[in-house]
Amino acid sequence: MDEKSKKSLFRACFFALMATSFGFMLRAMLITEWGVEFNLTKTQMGEIMGVGLWPFAVSIVLFSLIIDKIGYGRSMVIAFICHISSLVITLLANGYWMLYLGTFIFALGNGIIEATINPAVTTMFPKEKTKWINKLHAGWPGGMVFGGIIAISMGESIKWQYKIAIIIIPMLIYGFLMLNKKFPVQERVAAGVSYKDMLKELGILGALIIISLIVFEVGNFFNLSQTVEIALIILFTATFGLYVRALGQPIFIILLLIMFPLSTSELGTDSWIVDLMANEMTNLHLQPAWILVYTALIMSIARFFAGPVIKKLKPSGLLIFSSAIAAAGLFFLSMATGIVIFIAATIYGFAKSYLWPTMIGIVGERFPKGGALTLNVTTGVGMMAVGIVGAVFLGFAQDKGIDNRIAEFDRMNQTMLHEKYISVEKNSIFGAYQTLDIVKFENATVNERIVIENSMLGAKKEALKTVAILPVIILVFFIVLFFYFKKRGGYKQVEIT
Repeated sequence: MDEKSKKSLFRACFFALMATSFGFMLRAMLITEWGVEFNLTKTQMGEIMGVGLWPFAVSIVLFSLIIDKIGYGRSMVIAFICHISSLVITLLANGYWMLYLGTFIFALGNGIIEATINPAVTTMFPKEKTKWINKLHAGWPGGMVFGGIIAISMGESIKWQYKIAIIIIPMLIYGFLMLNKKFPVQERVAAGVSYKDMLKELGILGALIIISLIVFEVGNFFNLSQTVEIALIILFTATFGLYVRALGQPIFIILLLIMFPLSTSELGTDSWIVDLMANEMTNLHLQPAWILVYTALIMSIARFFAGPVIKKLKPSGLLIFSSAIAAAGLFFLSMATGIVIFIAATIYGFAKSYLWPTMIGIVGERFPKGGALTLNVTTGVGMMAVGIVGAVFLGFAQDKGIDNRIAEFDRMNQTMLHEKYISVEKNSIFGAYQTLDIVKFENATVNERIVIENSMLGAKKEALKTVAILPVIILVFFIVLFFYFKKRGGYKQVEIT
């Protein structure tokens, strides 16, 4: 495949990824408007946003198992059909179920696209996988930037149908760019590595991780009991294990586990950042969504021009640098006020830019026998971890913070606000907690409302401080990984022939 063909195919892959995040951003910004128009409950709104994530992980993993058989070009056709179908269904939506179905199909298309473009790019640029994966994944924040700017610029008076319809633009662009494109034979296939050997790279332990996440999320959707979920996990993992009879590559398994705190540090924070910064942005008379657009712009630029940084620090060194700066940036962001929040956001946005794509790059460079599967399972685990653990963790931290702050105010001022307003008991994967009774809060006196709102603001900032611990955890791991590679002569790419 000549250089011109490679660059042309890369551009098509880049715009395809932009289309996925463009649509993701618009749906995230329209969910409140949909809630009002279709009288959706908060739970239903959460379910619509949730179905934009877990089908992505399911499709990216499943297509990784069959993509070398059905072909990369055919996979992109299927993804394009999913996206167009999703848009039509959403435009015709008259209630919850059509919005849900449209989002579900859109997420499936997103997963198929990533299942295709990640292995395609690493195959086209086998000597610089991490560099080109970073360039490719500049498309994700890039799509968020354009989607966010267009949606904000259209204002609140424009009907949501017109806003969602503009998704057709990036869809048609990547569809046109993909016409008559020929994909290279994936390097695992070209090297003659068998399908079974590919599965062995993932191994029983890797399969256990991704199967558990998928079964947990799908089981939650179908209201399956915990017993049934455990039985399904054992059944699927045992079947896989009997076939491959291998535990998987140890370093790869550890990389999958580290995707939990890593994805929470990036996408988990992104999912909450608008809400967490709403007060400070409002005080600056700015639309809160601008903070997300701004950090996304920084990410897009940093990833696209990541080559020199990767060459200087190497992938393992870049992960150490990024996690250290991300921890500092999140902590700074938790304390920043006024215009200073943009300085903190700049630090945080730059640091988190390299984490996700560099992890994928390392998997591609160190475990090439895993082909499309190991690359895409890494992404799938990250996305599932955000939906199941990451976003919940940040919400749990805020609820606990409000609970503790109001209880502390009661002790210091001999009031009974906690007993009056913190009365709703709930459970989460992090344990039981009490949260604010919104109905009672709406009828609070002026003085009581001030106390509770200050507690909520303080809890949001405290949540950012808490999540800053996660980059510290991954920093420790990456330092250990750095010395692991150094002991073996330094970080080196594994090549198969």
